[in-house]
Amino acid sequence: MGSTRKPVKYAVVDAFTDSEFKGNPAAVCLLEEEKEDDWLQSIAAEFNISETSYLTPLPLFDSPHPRFQLRWFTPVVEVDLCGHATLAAAHFCFTSGLVKANTIEFSTRSGILTAHKVLEQHLSASAESENGELEQPFFVELDFPAIATNDCNSDETSSIYTVLSHDLVIDMKRTASDDLFVVLPSAKAVKDAQLDLERISKCPGRGLIISAAAPPGSGFDFYSRFFCPKNGINEDPVCGSAHCALAFYWSKKLGKTDFIAYAASPRSGTVKLHLDEQNNRVKLQGKAVTVMEGSIMV
Repeated sequence: MGSTRKPVKYAVVDAFTDSEFKGNPAAVCLLEEEKEDDWLQSIAAEFNISETSYLTPLPLFDSPHPRFQLRWFTPVVEVDLCGHATLAAAHFCFTSGLVKANTIEFSTRSGILTAHKVLEQHLSASAESENGELEQPFFVELDFPAIATNDCNSDETSSIYTVLSHDLVIDMKRTASDDLFVVLPSAKAVKDAQLDLERISKCPGRGLIISAAAPPGSGFDFYSRFFCPKNGINEDPVCGSAHCALAFYWSKKLGKTDFIAYAASPRSGTVKLHLDEQNNRVKLQGKAVTVMEGSIMV
């Protein structure tokens, strides 16, 4: 006899990019019935990309906006916050017909997160949807908590020097989300860095962010990369949550609150950022592209 389980619809979405096979891929699964955590983790391991997100529709209650429970899993663990998979989930909701609104709320381990559909201005080209209607290109804007950076202790400093040589380290911090944060002398140094993942996995904390000011005339404010082998992600191609710490740090260094950031991983990606210092929030804007759709049959 065949399985009586109802298939779970999914999409794989490349986030923080307008080109397929760039940016950061996330699987988005729409759950219509509760699943055990072991099943959620097994499916994430099966996808074997940096994040798999799970959407479950919630009643409206006191909110005027569609609301979903949202959970994020790497191939090996559930995480508290993920920017690119939230952007991917919002893109899925906006493009699949799941919601008609331009604002969605996600109930997560990090509280209520809001995603807005922001139409791209001054463009004549529009995409044609499946029903023949024209769809104007759009960004997704996420409202996330800002993540502070603090000075490293001696153990953290020593561990950084096992990964990066002294002459490459301009500044080093520890983020409130438990990542090490290292500033390098140039964007080229960030882009060209070949780091020992085993050494990173032995460092204190969750992962390692490397960053540098962008070169003049590049159109960007800073470059970055993020490595997290402890969570089963050797390099996260475009890490949204890391940018919540990056915005906090670079606002102090550059004296501004609006940024265009370049994720310098091999897949690359672009993140627009606004730091709301008064409310300790970061708004992240990015595009996304759906590259795969299907059903999970087990």
